Amino acid sequence: MESTKTRAVRFHQIGGPEVLRLEPVEVRQPGADEVSIRVKALGLNRAESLLRTDRYIESPQFPSGLGLEATGVVQAVGNAVRGFAPGDAVSVLPPTSMQEDPTHAEHLVVPQARLVKNPPGQAWNDAAATWMQYLTAYGALIQVAGLHEGDFVVITAASSSVGLAAIQIARRVGAVPIAVTRTSAKREALLQAGAAEVIASEEENLRSRLLEITGKAGARVVFDPVGGPIFEALTAAMAEGGILIEYGGLSPEPTPFPLFEVLSRSLVLRGYRVYEVLENPQRLREATEFIYTGLADGSLRPVIARTFAFDEIAEAYRYLESNQQFGKVVVTV
Repeated sequence: MESTKTRAVRFHQIGGPEVLRLEPVEVRQPGADEVSIRVKALGLNRAESLLRTDRYIESPQFPSGLGLEATGVVQAVGNAVRGFAPGDAVSVLPPTSMQEDPTHAEHLVVPQARLVKNPPGQAWNDAAATWMQYLTAYGALIQVAGLHEGDFVVITAASSSVGLAAIQIARRVGAVPIAVTRTSAKREALLQAGAAEVIASEEENLRSRLLEITGKAGARVVFDPVGGPIFEALTAAMAEGGILIEYGGLSPEPTPFPLFEVLSRSLVLRGYRVYEVLENPQRLREATEFIYTGLADGSLRPVIARTFAFDEIAEAYRYLESNQQFGKVVVTV
């Protein structure tokens, strides 16, 4: 089968963003059920930083590719592809393995099952800042937790792209989003983004503030990618039968098991990955319909912190890992 060269992001050793390289790789023609895409923009995620530092759910095999998201233009389709044609604007849904199907490249060949069409007229940068964050938040908050009107939901790492998506989704269903961030620097921006309350965890007593805000009701849902010592404060302010959904593990400190709080109020501590949505056709269909509708009516609005050029990929990750960003970091290709 014929192949051509494209540039892709790769790394040959564990390390910081400086280990990333743009290298020529082969890109083959699409198979029967595959689509060839000219990439226009990439969305960056913490998971990619974790892979690069060997702290992810899979370990890198060198030379390792990178990337979970991309958006671009269909160039060619296989003879069994239905619903996609050259010229279509599409986005690539996250692969199960970055080792097998990395997305950070100028050209990609992707199975049609991992593609969605972009809403008409959606800008490339917005498309790159849509699917990972909204699918992650929707699957956890709506499909797992059953978030509904009037629920208090605590959202940690609230200024991240997933955190902001969670705030918007909570607002869309009438829940009350409580944003947790490290300092008060992003307080006003989070309030403007839809948070009902903002707690600066390094400046305020997290447990006391949560109890003050939620009162006797408590928070029925907690959505957290951090883990670590804040587990104790988070669970202390949860409602009877509440659910804490853990979708990360960014804290370098151990995560205690809050035994007394779990027993006394029958709490659920639930691990979660976006692949629960991606690998279930019905759940994925429900999620994409919710996202399309929210984008159309304006209740879901991707927030972009900053954009970088493809040649600036190392600098883009440096910025992501500085924790300065508010929203999604996007790389244009």
